[in-house]
Amino acid sequence: MKIRFAGQELPRSGAAVAGIWEDCVPSAVVRRLDEATDGAITRALAGAARFNGKKGELLPIVAPARLPLSRIVLTGLGKPEQANSRVFEELGGAVAAHLNSAGESEVTIIVDRVEGVPAAIADAAAAVAFGAQLRSYRFDRYKTKEKPEKKPSLAQLTIMSDAPSAAQRAYNLLEKAVEAIAFTRDLVSEPGNVIYPETLAAEARTLEQFGVEVEVLDEPAMRELGMGALLGVAQGSARAPQLVVMQWRGAGDRQSAPLAFIGKGVTFDTGGISIKPAAGMGEMKWDMAGSAVVIGLMRLLAARQAKVNAVGVVGLVENMPSGTAQRPGDIVTSMSGQTIEVLNTDAEGRLVLADAMWYCQDRFKPQFMIDLATLTGAIIVALGHHHAGLYANDEQLAARLIEAGRAVGEELWRMPLAEAYDRDIDSDAADVKNIGGGRAAGSIVAAQFLQRFVNNVPWAHLDIAGMAWSSKDAPTVPKGATAFGVRLLDRFVATYYEKDR
Repeated sequence: MKIRFAGQELPRSGAAVAGIWEDCVPSAVVRRLDEATDGAITRALAGAARFNGKKGELLPIVAPARLPLSRIVLTGLGKPEQANSRVFEELGGAVAAHLNSAGESEVTIIVDRVEGVPAAIADAAAAVAFGAQLRSYRFDRYKTKEKPEKKPSLAQLTIMSDAPSAAQRAYNLLEKAVEAIAFTRDLVSEPGNVIYPETLAAEARTLEQFGVEVEVLDEPAMRELGMGALLGVAQGSARAPQLVVMQWRGAGDRQSAPLAFIGKGVTFDTGGISIKPAAGMGEMKWDMAGSAVVIGLMRLLAARQAKVNAVGVVGLVENMPSGTAQRPGDIVTSMSGQTIEVLNTDAEGRLVLADAMWYCQDRFKPQFMIDLATLTGAIIVALGHHHAGLYANDEQLAARLIEAGRAVGEELWRMPLAEAYDRDIDSDAADVKNIGGGRAAGSIVAAQFLQRFVNNVPWAHLDIAGMAWSSKDAPTVPKGATAFGVRLLDRFVATYYEKDR
């Protein structure tokens, strides 16, 4: 879809979209459209008892009189004082979805300057385009016989405002986020026979075009480092494991301590010998979503030339049952030297992260570590699909992540860490066991396990199991892979760590 920014005028082709404030208060452009169509908008509002201008409401007027438009769509904006950039992003997403389903190919969205609106006019216009692009994402590369009427129809989106040049500049930065998010969603959407450790590592190598330094550690290198926890997960698969290290040096002092992001990359998770039920196992292609988010984030930081040093580390394995697979009851030695009793081979992500986190802190001495993982089904039981679970050993780090998530609509909920939970993973045979004694507090116990490999570095763990994939559409996220975490962490970095931005 082509994006264009233009000055305000009455559109002369395609569909036109204009906003209505809550209680049906028209914007200036709505009044102009109403006059140009001999009161078509006034009549439509009078006959639409359930349209009140609340955020998210849409009212189409097909073939309005006197203007050569296919339709006018009135969209509810809610209260002016609450109209931040997210409101305009969601407007763009909702309009794109509506007009794609209506078969429109060209749309003009007119953004008015209104006193009391928190979002600046240029930022609002850019946000509309951003939301439309995010919602228009599709993973359709394997559809070979899709009917034309099922395909997206929108080819051109024009955003009109009285600040088109400033809006274009604002969107140029957001466009890099669109590309990174689409890249991340693609990685998560690919099936397990296409994305596996070697091919995901190859995708990470494409970040070199943006200036990211990429290293890939193979199995012998990891064995030499003593990564018995990660390698134990991988040993049942014919696919060789990989550890990918990505560095972006954008700070004035290129040698200063980096920000560190670590991702779980189980490219397919059968559960290993502790095999999962067949129903729903196909969804486990996205058990590498944490690693995809880290790769996508590193791409975005580099693409927009973020003024920070950052490192991304992703442990990539496939968890398969075979004659060489890890057995329940095996004891492995992690890179940290701690021994782990593996009582359930389906609790494998924490084993991968244990070695990846230890490697990261040992080599890079980062300011903090944030790991992302589709780690537990228990977090979905606790939080559903509305918040990711946040665990942290540092109050400031936790508060900053929560605020960044709230700003972009990727919400986090702080969960507890406590010694009482930690005792549940004490092992009779090793230093630690990889599961607790029962089903209670499963997500907390997993976080407690990870904390044993943090070594007092400021750290946060994001359990994104409930957020990595969506079964239904949201305003700026179509169903499927969400790339949850890319925007959150980019906002987090930009707000708190780019002092010269």
